[in-house]
Amino acid sequence: MKLGITGLPLSGKTTIFEALTGLQHEPEKKSELKRALVKVPDERIDRLSEIFNPNKKIYATIEYILPSQTAVSGKQGEDSRLNSIRDCDAFIHVLRNFKLTGSDQPSPAEDFKKLDEELIFNDLVVTEKRIERLELDKKRHRQIDEKEEKLLHRCHEILENNEPLRHHPDIANAPELKGFAFLSGRPVLVILNNSDDDKNLPDLPGITDREICTVVQGEIEYEISQMNPEDAETFLKEYGILEPAVNKVIRLSYDLLGLISFLTVGKDEVRAWTIKKNTAAVDAAEAVHSDIKKGFIRAEVVSYKDFIEAGSYAEARKHGKVRLEGKTYIVQDGDIIDFRFNV
Repeated sequence: MKLGITGLPLSGKTTIFEALTGLQHEPEKKSELKRALVKVPDERIDRLSEIFNPNKKIYATIEYILPSQTAVSGKQGEDSRLNSIRDCDAFIHVLRNFKLTGSDQPSPAEDFKKLDEELIFNDLVVTEKRIERLELDKKRHRQIDEKEEKLLHRCHEILENNEPLRHHPDIANAPELKGFAFLSGRPVLVILNNSDDDKNLPDLPGITDREICTVVQGEIEYEISQMNPEDAETFLKEYGILEPAVNKVIRLSYDLLGLISFLTVGKDEVRAWTIKKNTAAVDAAEAVHSDIKKGFIRAEVVSYKDFIEAGSYAEARKHGKVRLEGKTYIVQDGDIIDFRFNV
């Protein structure tokens, strides 16, 4: 899973990126695109590792991408920044919700509008160019995909109305449009970057009631990200913060993209695998290895909860909690799976 971080200047998007990734401030590297892989905290992996004592324990990961923060004038600079996050699965819009010395009060609603309009305009340009190309092909009596043409005109209508394509999932997810990688069609998580003394989510009509939104006190969370676990736990208690922002943002990101994790266990490794909700067992097998999908026979499944309550596979089997499932079984979050296959 890749998440691209966007935000207007002085929104604190770099602080949010560093709070989520644990990286330190590096002002001299502001001109560089930044990437960081973050392990998804999962107490199930920790508990199962205590039981199986594997050689490795492998968490699921999320990659955060922060485009270069160096100002580049003109369309070329804008395209370069947007293209650097074009392959992301979703975006995080960081909105300033704190007062800057010598500046006006924050206006997160206006900032959100500007960020969305940038994505919408980019998609509108792409759409118009493709429609022009299709019109030219028709004049030259070349065969075109009429369904694609119809969908593109619908896209144009939506974008002309200053709406992001993500509000029309039937259009944004149409297979015929997949190759266009429309930016406004990506899911968005909105982070309100609040001041140290403000934990409240502001009421932003049209945003908080339509998008997935959360509050992060950026400066505090950056400090927490730089501490060792013991100091961080003490700090969290003192400030009355239930969990680090990274945990909350990761959980919301999974919800945003409709993702879950299943688990595999053994002496070699205990591992979490990320898949879409409503994924069939045979397709989940491909996440582990394509050969397992090709040679899929059965999936031996036990839920994490049932396994922990039983204490071992032997006890789980004794109580009928271990099941053999076929290709069409829909994998559930926390399923422990042993795939049986033959290639």
